[in-house]
Amino acid sequence: MDTRKAQSQSSPRRALAYAALVIGATYYLFEFVARVAPSLAVDQIAANFGLSNDGFGTLASTFFWIYAPMQIAVGLLLDRYGARPLALIGSLACAAGFFIFTATSTPFIGAVGRMLTGFGASFAFVGALYLVNHWFPPERFAFFSGAVNAIGMIGTAIGSVFLTALIGHFGWRDVFFAIAAFGVIIFLSALLFLRDAPGSPAPTQEPLLGEARSKLAAVAADWRTWLIALLGMLYYTPINVFGVLWGNDALTSENGLTSVEAETAVSMMFWGMAAGSVAFGWISDAIGHRKWLVIGGAAATACAFCPVIYLPLHSTVIISALLFLVGFFAGGQMLTFALAKESHSRNITGTIVAFVNMIGIGGAMVFQPLTGYLLEATGQNFAEALTVVPIALALTAALAILVKEQRHPDHAPTG
Repeated sequence: MDTRKAQSQSSPRRALAYAALVIGATYYLFEFVARVAPSLAVDQIAANFGLSNDGFGTLASTFFWIYAPMQIAVGLLLDRYGARPLALIGSLACAAGFFIFTATSTPFIGAVGRMLTGFGASFAFVGALYLVNHWFPPERFAFFSGAVNAIGMIGTAIGSVFLTALIGHFGWRDVFFAIAAFGVIIFLSALLFLRDAPGSPAPTQEPLLGEARSKLAAVAADWRTWLIALLGMLYYTPINVFGVLWGNDALTSENGLTSVEAETAVSMMFWGMAAGSVAFGWISDAIGHRKWLVIGGAAATACAFCPVIYLPLHSTVIISALLFLVGFFAGGQMLTFALAKESHSRNITGTIVAFVNMIGIGGAMVFQPLTGYLLEATGQNFAEALTVVPIALALTAALAILVKEQRHPDHAPTG
């Protein structure tokens, strides 16, 4: 009788857990599509705003001007209020900002819309990992966080090619308005079906400012967390620079691919990262270690990426295969979140994950405009401009050697 009762109680919990996983991952998919969408129609959008490559890179990067600094606030708010209310606010703001960016031809208003999109998007990835951390056991964190990333990557991989074709047929504005409408659907799904896990967030009587100071002090005082966040930033450079913004232009201008062929090849990075995120997470959870997988993954990513930018390749199949490998090995970047959060207590998981994500994704504010500047300075030489990517990956592998793996009792395997 007790067994049947336990099973009947566990079934609704399991349904809620997987509903949270699916909604959180789909919200992340939406924000990632919103993040990369400008790269699908660079020339048209740049012409719409009357901008050069340099100016377009700056406009696109304004997404991260608010996204990156918001991460600390997001982490603190998640630890205090849980994921559901923030997902509702964030998904609606992301959709509204994307709508504003699409509806205007004024660079300033476009930047405002892009920043509002970044504000709404700032809750998505960290919120999804927060849900995974509280709905699922500790020994499955790397696997399910990899699954969240995989859903985002697969959706983006399919969506990028599909949306590029739609843009060619209907124009970028109509397609972007449809993307904004999808964001409203995410909001309604979260409103109806998303719930926080029992016991999260942890009850606290501490004033908000006092709680924020204590948690931020714990993060700021830990040099290891800073180092892991830096590793995450450097490791994510291929996605931030090539996958999100400059890959399509590089392959069409240097390798002779059509726009659809180029986007198909670039989309293989996301297919690869989807597979790699799950594979690295599964292997890491199985062996109980993260560090050496990060080192090996970063080195392998650089080895797969260099032929794409330095060799005169013109085969869509070969380029796509190499970019799939780039994405697959880049999937090891997800382990930096596990490395960071496992060394601290469970009640600051949101803050830790958000901090690592802030530094990691904030690299776009540096590397996207830097690549645009280098393109202008080198006369559109993509090989030279994109050298920042293998350099960043080499630094990832070298610096990761300094990381010591450690695990707080809150994150000990439960069996």
